[in-house]
Amino acid sequence: MTDEAQQRPASQIDSSVPHSARIFNYWLGGKDNYPADRAAGDRFREVFPEIVDLARSGRQFLVRTVRYLATETPVRQFLDVGTGLPTANNTHEIAQGIVPESRIVYVDNDPLVLAHAQALLVGTPEGATDYIEADLGDPEAILTQAAKTLDLSEPVAIVLMGILAHIEEYDRALAIVRQLMDAVPSGSYLVVRDGTNTNAAYSEAISRYNQSGAVPYNLRSRDQIAGYLDGLELVEPGLVSCPLWRPDTMDIGTPVELAVLGAIGRKP
Repeated sequence: MTDEAQQRPASQIDSSVPHSARIFNYWLGGKDNYPADRAAGDRFREVFPEIVDLARSGRQFLVRTVRYLATETPVRQFLDVGTGLPTANNTHEIAQGIVPESRIVYVDNDPLVLAHAQALLVGTPEGATDYIEADLGDPEAILTQAAKTLDLSEPVAIVLMGILAHIEEYDRALAIVRQLMDAVPSGSYLVVRDGTNTNAAYSEAISRYNQSGAVPYNLRSRDQIAGYLDGLELVEPGLVSCPLWRPDTMDIGTPVELAVLGAIGRKP
């Protein structure tokens, strides 16, 4: 953990405003959350009870996609933006468990995540694991800091799990994806998971969440999410509901085949 993380005053963490990373931590059974996060999470669940299974299936999608990249592609570098709070099966644990020399950079803008960065930074001696505090809205800063750990002249897997919807304007979100992918070479990959506006209960729950004071989560259409992957070679089965992306027997819980889509695309 950096000296900055160790010295960060608790007052910089606004516990009165719910944060998506901490709400997901609550849904996944974690303890790194505050009353405002739990209240927002409970209100969401009242409208869309399937959210807990949806959160779990999203985590399982991360496991399967990182495992795919580590076992079936030459990629050995991962840039995980909007990583959230550490839990089981973090990106570096999956990748380095398969290829110990893998290099991982985590990015998040929640001070509580930074305060827990030490848990994320325990990787293999053969590889590298780092954490940077930055916002997806400033991709240049992300790339500049990530380049201290990653070799951006070699293929990188850019992982954007449930984070692009926090960018209010779709065109801006699309531009950010383009900027990140333009910075990495052929053979790099984009992993995307984001919410769609196709389920009425989910949309209503998101609408109420957006009124809680948290950074709004902006649902997109299927075509808009597909737009993030334009120009990339989709890995089978393409853009699908997350539980349907190469499911395996390690998955647990009831799959929710709606509301959130995911895919991997390769830069040709």
